[in-house]
Amino acid sequence: MRDVIVIGAGPAGLAGAIASASFGLKVTVIDEFIKPGGRLIGQLHQEPSGEWWNGIKESERLHQEAKTLSVDIRCGVSVYNLEKDDDLWNVHTSIGTLTAPYVLVATGAAEYPIPLPGWTLPGVMSIGAAQVMTNVHRVEVGKKGIIIGANILAFAILNELQLAGIHVDRIVLPEKNPLSGKAGEPEEVMKSLLNAAHLAPSPLLRMGSRFMKNGSFRKIGMKFYPKNGVKVNGTPLLLRKAAIEIIGTEQVEGVRVADTDENGNIIPGSEKIYEADFVCIAGGLYPLAELVAVSGCPFQYIPELGGHVPHHSEMMETPLEGLFVAGNITGIESGKIAMAQGTTAGYAIAKHAGKDGAAIDKQLQEAVQNVRSVREQAAIQFNPEIDSGRRKMSELWESLYSKNTRENSQIKIG
Repeated sequence: MRDVIVIGAGPAGLAGAIASASFGLKVTVIDEFIKPGGRLIGQLHQEPSGEWWNGIKESERLHQEAKTLSVDIRCGVSVYNLEKDDDLWNVHTSIGTLTAPYVLVATGAAEYPIPLPGWTLPGVMSIGAAQVMTNVHRVEVGKKGIIIGANILAFAILNELQLAGIHVDRIVLPEKNPLSGKAGEPEEVMKSLLNAAHLAPSPLLRMGSRFMKNGSFRKIGMKFYPKNGVKVNGTPLLLRKAAIEIIGTEQVEGVRVADTDENGNIIPGSEKIYEADFVCIAGGLYPLAELVAVSGCPFQYIPELGGHVPHHSEMMETPLEGLFVAGNITGIESGKIAMAQGTTAGYAIAKHAGKDGAAIDKQLQEAVQNVRSVREQAAIQFNPEIDSGRRKMSELWESLYSKNTRENSQIKIG
């Protein structure tokens, strides 16, 4: 008999498993990938402090710590349903149905696709796929590439591709249309990127970005944006060029690009083909929360968190008794924050299971405070208004599941 099932062996799931197991709970972790670590195992970047963040080593550390605590980790296992039966959760998987009184769902995030003509050609991939192929499988994705879409994730992985010796020729925007949304609007893209301007590679860019935060200056900046773009670690960022087609017969051969005005509208007669043998589409991330939706957990659409997220407290509880969430399923943030949330969820589960009152209360409160501290110290945020999103969820939780209404809700506190 197991006490806890953790779905997802990424940073949040492993950290949650470790926290629960440290209080003597029997934990099983399942993940559909062939090894634990989640997106951690694809991450390699330099922090603003100069230190290197090596996701592979971090995932190995978490894996080893979990094994030391006798956590049962099963990889290559898919979950297709999650339902409550009296006091137990039934987790329906590719290896049968597993049961436990507590479930932590830490399924992470998925990438938004941005469809355009030619996107099914061999050599076209999401930016995240390029990261995994490069850092995990050590496969060279190509010799000369183009990234379609400019966001924080794209720039982080651009740097990782460059470290692997892969040449990215340029970054362009997707064509402005209902499918691309704000990703195809130059001013909106610039506005989002300014939140990471303190990480710009040159003092000139950092200084100029301060002026661009002013709406009037930003409009002027877009109107006179350099035709050849602004280089980001040596790769031109072309905010006023849009990809309208990926071309090739048997595989990617290039991208048809057109100039745009400052509002992202295509300028007729400006088309040009840039050669490339691979293309990365960077549409951004959204919470991968379908499994929690199947369980019957209520959701709220909060764009500052990346989309639809399950109702949850700071202690990572949901309104469904015994069901907890952590990591990007609650809002798109970094791996460090996912780990901090996972630890919080693990301690919260131990508390609900009746483990060591005084000690668990102290550690749980410290874990909640650590999530806030890690968030405050984060060098970048995938969604710049993440604090606003977290406040919205906190207020929603208090209004629906506060102390005065808990007797009428399903969740048990303490």
